[in-house]
Amino acid sequence: MPAPIIRIDNIVKRYGPLTVLDGLSMNVMPGEKLALIGPSGSGKTTILRILMTLETISGGHIEVDGEQLYHMPGGSGLVAADERHLHRMREKIGMVFQHFNLFPHKCVLDNVTLAPMLTKGIKRPQAEKRAMELLDMVGLADKAKSVPAQLSGGQKQRVAIARALALSPKIMLFDEVTSALDPELVEEVLNVMRKLASETDMTMLLVTHEMGFAHDFADRVLFFDRGKIVEEGKPADIFRNPTQERTQTFLRKIIAAGHRV
Repeated sequence: MPAPIIRIDNIVKRYGPLTVLDGLSMNVMPGEKLALIGPSGSGKTTILRILMTLETISGGHIEVDGEQLYHMPGGSGLVAADERHLHRMREKIGMVFQHFNLFPHKCVLDNVTLAPMLTKGIKRPQAEKRAMELLDMVGLADKAKSVPAQLSGGQKQRVAIARALALSPKIMLFDEVTSALDPELVEEVLNVMRKLASETDMTMLLVTHEMGFAHDFADRVLFFDRGKIVEEGKPADIFRNPTQERTQTFLRKIIAAGHRV
């Protein structure tokens, strides 16, 4: 068995007196497609932000691709990671957010090439060649010279996916990437993610309220509530035969709201 590409060991996350994650432990295997579901405020997005080092942890340890994320060797043991270590670890991970965060004054091609050129020192011709391959993959090669204001929400989100992929991460994080979109634009973004899941061996973590997509996309589903994993298993087991009452209640409400599971 390969070693997990992500090990989360007893992590704690507090905001002042509020404990969002309390002793959370979980592993993610290389190439695994993982869906994190649960009510708002249950800690799902916090996990992604911690993995992306957008939030720090209050306790515990995280290992990514065989290396400590928030700690590094020092003295006779581990010490808090410095910015250089964090920067190097971030290169292993890409993240696509709910809101696209594109540079409004730059064209699509520049939005995709900027990070590889700045952070990895890749020359413009090579960066543009890779960017065009990625834009073609997400169906937007013809929009390379457009600016974000000329794109639909679904197109902007597909550019954001291409931008994250341009850094060649081993792990991709998706945080509610369709929740800001009009319903008719959701499917075009989900289709790109389906393509990524089926055609690459990239490890992918998805936070979503699209239960039908989570069912089709994931190798494993984790149901969160109040900062803890209440239940986990294969999609068919979680969505058809959940064992925990809290999971059952959540899914009943999702179905009553008209969502497919």
